[in-house]
Amino acid sequence: MKISDPISAYFEKKSGFFPQATGYYSKTFNELEGMYENEGEFQNMLPKWNNKVVYEVWEHRSSKNNGDLVFGTSVMKPGRVGEEFFLTRGHQHQKARCAETYFCLSGTGIILMESPDGEIKALDLGTDQLVYVPPLWFHRSINIGDSELITLFTYNSDAGQNYEIIKKRGGMRKRVVRKDSGNWTLVANKKYLLS
Repeated sequence: MKISDPISAYFEKKSGFFPQATGYYSKTFNELEGMYENEGEFQNMLPKWNNKVVYEVWEHRSSKNNGDLVFGTSVMKPGRVGEEFFLTRGHQHQKARCAETYFCLSGTGIILMESPDGEIKALDLGTDQLVYVPPLWFHRSINIGDSELITLFTYNSDAGQNYEIIKKRGGMRKRVVRKDSGNWTLVANKKYLLS
């Protein structure tokens, strides 16, 4: 097994940029088709939002060795499709017994989680606040604010992500929608299919 080198990492709190990242990816609005309940509103937004980045991720991966960590930043734009806030695809780890943490560098969000038996937890994520996602829980980030949601995440380097499990179910059991000015609520996901 190759021994990883220690590093000292710098994160730009206002942009999420991470100079020591070894990987990067982004998701554009059109790539999130089918994720939101209001498909008509999604189609109405496509001409303006089509290839605009909704969220992006910088990560540092020293190795895939058991016991090593991946860490990095994610940046999500503010916005809604109808009353539903912008969200990530969501996942469960391929090695489902792996946990993850999210620390908010700036912005206001929710980490929406669902246990394998259907329990829902929606935890606030504000500046300088950490959310712990236990093993086995499905999870996604949601930006409920008017500015970018920038988080610092950490998980096991061999954990992997299973995005298909949530996609096949039509999402998670609940959706996060605007309740009134500055508030949010959970509503049932009408597209949810128990697999």
